[in-house]
Amino acid sequence: MPELNLGELDITSDEFILDEVDTHIQANLEDELVKEALKTGVDLRHYSKQVETELQHIEHASIKDYIKESRNIASLHNQITACDTILERMEQMLSMFQCDLSSISSEIQTLQEQSITMNIKLKNRQSVRSELSQLVDELVIPNSMITTVLETSVTEQQFLEQLHELNNKINYVKEQSFKETLACSDVQDTLDRLKIKAVSKIREYILQKIYSFRKPMTNYQVPQNALLKYRFFYQFLLANERHVAKEIRDEYVDTMSKIYFSYFKSYTNRLMKVQYEEVADKDDLMGNRNTIFTLGNRGNVISSSELEAPIIVPHAAQKSDTRYPFESLFRSQHYALLDNSCREYLFLCDFFMVTGNSAQDLFNAIMGKTLTMFLKHVHTYIADCFDSIAIFLSIHIILRFKTIMAKRNVPAVDK
Repeated sequence: MPELNLGELDITSDEFILDEVDTHIQANLEDELVKEALKTGVDLRHYSKQVETELQHIEHASIKDYIKESRNIASLHNQITACDTILERMEQMLSMFQCDLSSISSEIQTLQEQSITMNIKLKNRQSVRSELSQLVDELVIPNSMITTVLETSVTEQQFLEQLHELNNKINYVKEQSFKETLACSDVQDTLDRLKIKAVSKIREYILQKIYSFRKPMTNYQVPQNALLKYRFFYQFLLANERHVAKEIRDEYVDTMSKIYFSYFKSYTNRLMKVQYEEVADKDDLMGNRNTIFTLGNRGNVISSSELEAPIIVPHAAQKSDTRYPFESLFRSQHYALLDNSCREYLFLCDFFMVTGNSAQDLFNAIMGKTLTMFLKHVHTYIADCFDSIAIFLSIHIILRFKTIMAKRNVPAVDK
């Protein structure tokens, strides 16, 4: 009869519990082989020996199979060992590859940092290059400029162009000198010499034009137009040699003041010689002499066609023995003043670059003596004048001329 499997049941223990025995017995009874043996009524002891014998046979057979397959097992063992070796090598290679990747990643990061640094340096150098390029271009004095300023006539277009360039370089060097740019000292001496030469040539040219105004029978508008063509000359002097600019302005003011005074004094004296000889006096009464106190066509002098008509030429009138009433002479005299004043005022604003009160002061310095002479002449004439029509028409002429001056935007003689 087969032995009953009581497991690890300790029957010698004082704590023997029957419940545990039941549990082991129940577990053995659940075994399939035990169930089969109990069903067939087999002797369990005999069945146990039989099973043991079968197990021994199976064990011997298994050993024979193992011995038979020993070569294959050895080969498999060798292959497993080789695979372990290969896998170990692959593990080492992957570890090295991982280290290389870490190194490459570090190098890439380093390269990125270097690239950023180089990019910043490039931008800085480009910025510096731009600044340095402008600095060098502005500081370099080309030979063409030196030759032109020294040798070319001031009336040549090339001289004017190089003068503009020279003025730009002078201003740039001044600006950089305030920033303590050391390179400015390298060109300062050359620029100063060129400036002195240019100022000398310009001064000589402008003074010659001003002196040409003084020649008898000279149409001063021609040299004035020539000066306007080279108005930058005075601007250059004003920016670089103010005392020379002042000298030229004072010379122009003195010259034109004398010219205008002489011209208008002579013109006024000659103009009064072609006035009607028959004039009203204090003994005449209104209506007694129709030729004196009759308006007739005298009012035409303030019409649009007559108001801005050409001025009277005294010697031509004397030659044709033509006579005029006082209002016609007054219109001719003051229209000449209006025309010359407008032209002179605009010239001063344009050439001497003045506006507002500065322009008015400069104009008064030139035309002051002439205007005083005009006022004195009018006061003298009115003091002994009894021709009320002439005075009335003269007042209207002045009002019309003020309107014309306003249209021309010239406030020079408003007062």
